[in-house]
Amino acid sequence: MDDDPQRIVAGLAELGDVTGVWELAERRLQAGDARFVADLGIEAWRRYGGDPTTPWQYRNAFDRTLRLLTLTPGAIDQAVRLISVVQDRRLIRYAASLLASAHTVADLGVVFDAGRSEELRACLLQELVLRGAEVHHRWAVSPHWRHHPLGWLPMSLTSIEGRPSLPRYHIGGESQDLPAMAAEPVRGHGSVPRWQETSASDEAVALSAAVDNWAEESNGRIEARTFVFDDDLPPYAVGNALVSVGLECAQGMTTGLGACSALQAWRQLFSAASTGGAYNRGEFGAYGRLLAWQSVAALVGAAHDASAGDVEALAHRCSWYSFAGATGWFDNVAWDIGLAVVSPDRRRLAVLAASDTD
Repeated sequence: MDDDPQRIVAGLAELGDVTGVWELAERRLQAGDARFVADLGIEAWRRYGGDPTTPWQYRNAFDRTLRLLTLTPGAIDQAVRLISVVQDRRLIRYAASLLASAHTVADLGVVFDAGRSEELRACLLQELVLRGAEVHHRWAVSPHWRHHPLGWLPMSLTSIEGRPSLPRYHIGGESQDLPAMAAEPVRGHGSVPRWQETSASDEAVALSAAVDNWAEESNGRIEARTFVFDDDLPPYAVGNALVSVGLECAQGMTTGLGACSALQAWRQLFSAASTGGAYNRGEFGAYGRLLAWQSVAALVGAAHDASAGDVEALAHRCSWYSFAGATGWFDNVAWDIGLAVVSPDRRRLAVLAASDTD
């Protein structure tokens, strides 16, 4: 096979099998020639450019070179060189997740050095935080990047996040555990106080932040609404309330409501945001973390300018319930979320339901 990256990429679209290109890239990398692999990836990107209609061979070659460089010790400089030509925010998020999964904070210091992409650095920082790392690089602790959307997030994992499930990457693919929801069944029934719906369009956007990708990029559907009551809504009346207020996702529900924790809910929302639904890959760790927090903040009714600490404190004071899969509205495949949150004064109910299928 030709050893010139430009000529190799020029002929990619004619190949019915690109394993020969993979093998060549791996041999050159094992021989210490990471620059060749980066050159190959750069040429593939110039033809691919993030366009999903581009012949699959270009996308395949680019992804393979990106994985090789980001997951291999000693190749970080060339990985960053390849990433620097990428003008696609989703792929930068992906690259940051790959890097954080395979290297120590000390090894990744070069990524935080001056001249690197602000987006890559912000994503990498949050991917490392998700893995329990402490990052003390001067860029990470400086105030100038805090205008970035990810700058709102805490610099360490909080009690509501625990230790989230993260992907395990390897050269040929990845795997990840889906979070389980072990809710305590809520028994009994009760009368529902008079209520009125308070759903607003901007509130619905915030409520569904973590699951929007299911609807936008896969087959998912979402119901996100809020209500206020004239009197306290007791725990045993929450199930009746979900039906009484006219939620489509709850119609026909007789059982299936369970009490859960804010931690369990956050993990489900993070998984939905970071890994996606049936036919997409989500927003990866950094933005998945942000979107999960945004949904939690809306579910608990936090102020728009609330800090993460304020949101977490309020979330722990609220009562959380799960009803995923309790009715025929849910697809019951692998992607179901049904969350109901009652405020500390028991006068506000927020609901987020989402389901996706392959």
